[in-house]
Amino acid sequence: MTLQEAMAVRHTVRKYKNTPLSADMADKLNCRISEQNKKYGLSMKLVTQSNDAMPAIFAKTMSKGVRNYIIIAGPNTPDICEKLGYSSADVMLYAQTLGLNTWWIGGMYSRKNAKKNLGAGDNAKIVGIVAVGYGEEQGVPHKSKAASEVASYAGTAPDWFNAGVAAALLAPTAMNKQEFTICGNGNQVSMTCGKGSYSDVDLGISKYHFELGAGTENFTWM
Repeated sequence: MTLQEAMAVRHTVRKYKNTPLSADMADKLNCRISEQNKKYGLSMKLVTQSNDAMPAIFAKTMSKGVRNYIIIAGPNTPDICEKLGYSSADVMLYAQTLGLNTWWIGGMYSRKNAKKNLGAGDNAKIVGIVAVGYGEEQGVPHKSKAASEVASYAGTAPDWFNAGVAAALLAPTAMNKQEFTICGNGNQVSMTCGKGSYSDVDLGISKYHFELGAGTENFTWM
């Protein structure tokens, strides 16, 4: 499965089988995480066989069986939230290519336990966690806006731009609000994303998806 194929079938999954990650599977995830950490100066980390960052109320209501998660963290710099959104999108889609499922959790999680397991110093900024494992089911598509509601192009939009917009609409965003706006002119593209507490994270996730759909060889970011 390619990343593009994974993007089309990835959905939020909140209930997981009690199946541990094999050593080989954990190694593959760790390698991908390490690549992103090195490339963007991050400190994301996979935690296996633990659900200590999950609030107990989740286990009794909307979730089940979470035993592994990825801490989404990096140094507290002005652009860190966008970088973490971008890199976490890559890791989530990579996990999908391995036959795993994921759930991006940005609000209700134990920051105390996540920080304890991260061990990256007091200056690390944690923006969320990503539950990862074998889902009991594959999830369902989230309600999506129309492309015309989020994107505009000066003139007739080329196929690559339309494909990028369609890919961005597949991205997970806070509360599935899809509060991003994409504008294109020639081979120049700009994207903005609301003003909420997770807007910069959503921007990074959505940019990654747009690039995957449009192809980075076809445009440059404004």
